[in-house]
Amino acid sequence: MSEGIRPICMPKWGLSMKEGKVAGWLVGEGDSLTPGDEVIDIETEKISSAVEAADAGVLRRCVAQEGDVLPVGGLLGIVADESVADADIDAFVTDFQANFVPPEDDDEDSGPATETVEIDGRQIRYLTRGEGGTPVILIHGFGGDLNNWCSTTRRSPRRGRSTPSTCRGTAAPARMRATARSASSPESSPASPMPLGIEKAHLVGHSMGGAIALAMARSAPARVASITLIGSAGLGSEIDGDYLEGFISAERRKGLKPHVEKLFSDPALVTRQLINDLLAFKRIDGVTAALGTIRDAFAPGGAQAEVMRDVAGSVPTLVLWGAGDQIIPASHAEGLPDGVDCTVLDGQGHMVQMEAATEVNRLIDKHVG
Repeated sequence: MSEGIRPICMPKWGLSMKEGKVAGWLVGEGDSLTPGDEVIDIETEKISSAVEAADAGVLRRCVAQEGDVLPVGGLLGIVADESVADADIDAFVTDFQANFVPPEDDDEDSGPATETVEIDGRQIRYLTRGEGGTPVILIHGFGGDLNNWCSTTRRSPRRGRSTPSTCRGTAAPARMRATARSASSPESSPASPMPLGIEKAHLVGHSMGGAIALAMARSAPARVASITLIGSAGLGSEIDGDYLEGFISAERRKGLKPHVEKLFSDPALVTRQLINDLLAFKRIDGVTAALGTIRDAFAPGGAQAEVMRDVAGSVPTLVLWGAGDQIIPASHAEGLPDGVDCTVLDGQGHMVQMEAATEVNRLIDKHVG
């Protein structure tokens, strides 16, 4: 790389992402950037979000323009020091475009590959990013998968943290105590990069994943460095039982879409591809029955089975919520034990970690240190 020139490239958000569309630049050429600044909006089949600046400098060149569709790794723009000559930037862009080859599906640089581990006789699929440091374990919610964290795992692990994330449906039948017990069991394979074999970790749980994180903090507090609870279950009994039932029973797009739209503050984020992916998942043999088993154990009769408010604060705890959450009310964030750090984000829904990724990621980074 030419000295002082840093490319901004099309990121890979989620395992299936192959390309993204430029929705618009959020800064202009000549603007100064600091790490974490939102630079450009990108749309994919599953989510729209902003690419953040990884380096400090000046945005010297907007290479891609609004409406352009680029493969993962394609050149979006150039950040460079003011001292870098325009001719050097021109040469860099020309060389990049002449030599860039989009990664194939099996290329190592196309993203971290998923792996599997067996816990209590169940196969858990996960991915890992980073090396060293105290791991951060991301736990998705009911009917979710590791792509629910695509706006979280996309960030560079600046402190070398590992970020394993369990995948869609694989925690079934998901008795929360059993999941917590197996995940924190000291009888683990030393070769496994999942919770098994990890001495201590930060836990980040969304929705039902938050209840699992609470259960882990209760059963093995010495192994939990902190918990971050996002739109979390386990802090009150209320939950939208109609959503759970509708998600399980819907068999076609028309039936599923209105339930999935409840997850987001912006229904436009519920794309055709997202619904198609969910339907394909639900049509796998055994999935509907597994989801029903989870629902019956987690929220029988349309109410959460277990409230663990007393656990919040027993380890360093951050609670994040979308004020407009239609699945689990943000009122559950009120009156928590002393010492719990709580932020309710206006204008956000249940999938706040995707819709307000920049702010949520900033708060998580600050919490886990």
